[in-house]
Amino acid sequence: MERLKRHVCFGGVQEVHRHRSAVLGCAMEFALYLPPQAARGPVPLVTYLSGLTCTWENATTKAGAQRYAAEHGLALLFPDTSPRGLDLPGEHERYDFGSGAGFYVDATAEPWSANYRMFSYVTEELPALVGGAFPLDMARQGIMGHSMGGHGALVSAFRHPDRYRSVSAFSPIVAPSQVPWGRNAFTGYLGPDEAAWAAYDATALAASTAWRKPVLVDQGTGDEFLAGQLRPELLEAACATAGIPLTVRRQDGYDHSYYFIASFMGDHLAHHAAALRG
Repeated sequence: MERLKRHVCFGGVQEVHRHRSAVLGCAMEFALYLPPQAARGPVPLVTYLSGLTCTWENATTKAGAQRYAAEHGLALLFPDTSPRGLDLPGEHERYDFGSGAGFYVDATAEPWSANYRMFSYVTEELPALVGGAFPLDMARQGIMGHSMGGHGALVSAFRHPDRYRSVSAFSPIVAPSQVPWGRNAFTGYLGPDEAAWAAYDATALAASTAWRKPVLVDQGTGDEFLAGQLRPELLEAACATAGIPLTVRRQDGYDHSYYFIASFMGDHLAHHAAALRG
């Protein structure tokens, strides 16, 4: 790893690192916030997955998360949203596919399958890397995200209920198999067999997951993508049938932006802290 940036922040440190990813076959950057409590020993880790077009930088500078992480003694990991520097054919043509839009899947269709393996990267390779290099208690992990990242967080938790103790999401794409963003991405990354898409669809996974810990979702009622791309009612129905304790808070007038995320970040990190204590 190469450290690119370091800032003292709320008594802790906000750092940015670059490393060579064997899973993705390229150089990747990530941000990591270590709270002041990390100076005394390992602390729990919450991974934040960002949305379409974002990098690690959006949440680190706009979400206001470090203040609450310092209060609760939580480390925050901010991965990127796709492989970088590959310049595959068509990779940069759309905002919702390719660069900045890895959708946290392990692609199986060519040419994406060689590098677009973001699910393995964020759930396996990157946690192993930081867990071996920083004072982190990897037995106490939570995961959260926004929009495409909310989809990634829910899928990661539902597929790895023994690894993550907590999950939450802002404006998640809860049923990507049923909305344009997800269908476009899944067709490109996973191919036309829609049965294979269920492994990366939180609404579909609800029926089979062993996850039974509380799930917190915040959704703005003024979100321009609510009806067409997000559809939280589908996850509510699936979780009710499966017996998963889901809370969807519909926040009046809030949109899809980081103004919305920053407004409720404190609640989300309190949710994670309650599950990760001890």
